[in-house]
Amino acid sequence: MAPPPHAPPTPSTGRDQLLLAVDVGTQSTRAALVDTTGAIVDLVKTPIDPYFSDRPGWAEQHADVYWNVLREALRRIVERAAARAPSEPQRIVAVAIGTQRGTYVNVDRDGKPLRPAIVWLDQRKASTKGLIPNALVPVLKAARIYSFVEYATQYCRSNWIRQNQPEIWQRTHKYLCLSGFLTHRLTGEYRDSVGNIVATMPIDVKRSRWSGRFDPKSWVFPIEREKLPDLVLPGETLGQVTRAAAAETGLRAGLPVIAASNDKACEIVGAGCLTPDIAFLSYGTIATINTHNARYAEVTTLMPPYPSAVPHHYYTEINILRGMWMVSWFKEQFGLHERLRAEEGSIVPEALFEDLLQAVPPGAMGLVLQPYWTPGPWVASYAKGSIVGFGEIHTRAHLYRAIVEGIAFALKEGAQTTEKKNRVPITRVRAAGGGSQSDGMMQITADVFGLPTERPHTHETAVVGAAIDAAVGLGLFPDFPPAVAAMTRVARVFEPDPANVDLYRNLYERVYLRMYRQLLPLFREIKDITGYPE
Repeated sequence: MAPPPHAPPTPSTGRDQLLLAVDVGTQSTRAALVDTTGAIVDLVKTPIDPYFSDRPGWAEQHADVYWNVLREALRRIVERAAARAPSEPQRIVAVAIGTQRGTYVNVDRDGKPLRPAIVWLDQRKASTKGLIPNALVPVLKAARIYSFVEYATQYCRSNWIRQNQPEIWQRTHKYLCLSGFLTHRLTGEYRDSVGNIVATMPIDVKRSRWSGRFDPKSWVFPIEREKLPDLVLPGETLGQVTRAAAAETGLRAGLPVIAASNDKACEIVGAGCLTPDIAFLSYGTIATINTHNARYAEVTTLMPPYPSAVPHHYYTEINILRGMWMVSWFKEQFGLHERLRAEEGSIVPEALFEDLLQAVPPGAMGLVLQPYWTPGPWVASYAKGSIVGFGEIHTRAHLYRAIVEGIAFALKEGAQTTEKKNRVPITRVRAAGGGSQSDGMMQITADVFGLPTERPHTHETAVVGAAIDAAVGLGLFPDFPPAVAAMTRVARVFEPDPANVDLYRNLYERVYLRMYRQLLPLFREIKDITGYPE
């Protein structure tokens, strides 16, 4: 691991210090000024076109789009700070950036992108030929992990580029995560945080370094070492803002850029979750159940946990790929009334959907939903979403509640798997992301889990987590636990309703858990008959 290129400054402590934290998500980039109490002084949200698609299943975006949106967000946040007080931009002591996971950029020797970035939503598949040794196939199948290894190999973007665009791979000087690309634009350095190296990259998570030659990940994800950036730990210095980047962004030249982590890792730490007894739920485009650990624990055999925003720590994850996307899907397909009302007033449609949740009793009068609108590595590739229990009494309000309950059921199932692997019982639930702003959704979560469910002081926990990395890196706090204690807190606790807990326990155990297993043969028949999904 390369040492930090510059020793970070050690400014005096106090609330006058501002940390510029950035969350580059799928649909927007958020730039926030965060103080050392975790309060968000200002936040700028700039939309991103998530992707374009030249072929079915492809999801790409020009890397310069991300830089242009980041540049605009940084310039706006600095200009707004100066408008409040001319001296306020001088209070910004560091920048830290967290980004979406699994979006990759090939650049040449000048740092220019050689092709559009392949976005994490992309569904193209590489061939496994020559990547999974024939002698290992029966071993992997006997261990019941062959399908997972095959999945990872196929969805390795570098494998696809090597096989289908060899000339691009030949010209590639560096193969970067989106975080590494943006870091290079800001600092001129080819460095990245260990916390950003996830998914289909040859990373030794236990040792916080690139995999060695005998590590299986090096042959499943064969990327030449010279094409990879140097790695630093979260909280270490990646570089300093160059004069060229300062001119484009309005930042001060020489401002330290501190390593943060991937957006999910920042969310978890920014919500104050540092121990595995707290389940962190992220109600985002992908809904996830996560736990934070000092101990290395694999939820799925041979699948490493993710690197945390805290050095040498990890987080587990089980995800529902379409998660809160299903709420957006409902809004587009069935929420015309709410959309029109929202346009007439200054209220978001999701707030109007609260009325739908309250209009329907727990259990949605017999509607039960399994949220596999898009299957992931946890389920069969031909699995489908399903809703059972329809009758003449059901309306779109019942459907909406069933969607929310189905997502919560799936997350609870993930929590039970996680508890077994961690060997630590979950005693509290904490939720962030857009869905956590809904009181109805938070109460349903508490009732389904049968546990107190906590809402952090802000749903923008990703920027708070990145700010914590910057604060510790600058020496504003001696370590992560005191920084988390100072910069995170719980704003509200939703206590489970005993009557609802009993109803949901029965629906979950006697209906939901049986749906997938009993419907799976029918899903296979649907695929054989219709050819969908491919």
